Amino acid sequence: MTERVGFIGLGIMGRGMAANLLKAGFDLTVWNRTSGRADELVAQGANLAASPAELAAQCQVIISCVSDTPDVHALLLGDVLTSAQPGSLVIDMSTISPQGARVCAEALAARGIAFLDAPVSGGSEGAAKGTLSIMVGGATEDVERARPYFEAMGKTITHVGRVGDGQTVKLVNQILVVGTMLSVSEALVFAQASGVDLERTLAAVSGGAAGSWTLTNRGPQCIKRDWRPGFTIDLQQKDLRLVLQAADQIGVPMLGTGMIFQLYRTLQADGLGEEGNHALIKALERLAGVEVGGL
Repeated sequence: MTERVGFIGLGIMGRGMAANLLKAGFDLTVWNRTSGRADELVAQGANLAASPAELAAQCQVIISCVSDTPDVHALLLGDVLTSAQPGSLVIDMSTISPQGARVCAEALAARGIAFLDAPVSGGSEGAAKGTLSIMVGGATEDVERARPYFEAMGKTITHVGRVGDGQTVKLVNQILVVGTMLSVSEALVFAQASGVDLERTLAAVSGGAAGSWTLTNRGPQCIKRDWRPGFTIDLQQKDLRLVLQAADQIGVPMLGTGMIFQLYRTLQADGLGEEGNHALIKALERLAGVEVGGL
């Protein structure tokens, strides 16, 4: 029997992910708090639910992609918990605390509902292209049940361990992302102050040992001063808060990540929270008295 798939949360990431499920031919029902964001998907053949409870009651697989741990708990421990049928599978693709994922799993399991935490990486570009990296925590049989849906949305699907482990691995990912973005920012400020051609500099270093996804995708945006978000500063800060909280619980120092969190905080204080997370470079520009690119 073909399962009906429900998708809740059509933000920067969710819209592309849901579109790829629809493109893959799945029977898709969607819901978003701002209903207008569903219009394009509905025009392409998706069903629109009137509420999360209606979606959960109608679908055997329920996927969520919302902002933070409290949002996931309000959704999954509310309408989804009370409306989903036993035997359903809930897949949360938000980035939340590992413990928050385990709370969801325990509550849903009490009603015979399976749960996976499956956060993603790859930015809005990866969501749109279906090339996301997906880090999955949960039981092997549930991961295999979900695999066709993951393969519609992502290119690299890794079962990393138990429920909650997906979130832990996503926090590892975010430590690496912001650390790399700091390096890219420092390098471009240095290049600008030194007077070398920025585009030629990127061409020279991108193919060598210094190359990275962040350099290739965000470096040109910084040079062009294009701050459109693949992932916003506000969302990045939420993830870094989760990193620092988890690190505090296990007693691990986060020297670089803590500093980057504070640099982003200065940008938030200036009202830049909706800009892309690559706008981290602005904090370094202010310290250096140098503005990168803009030509």
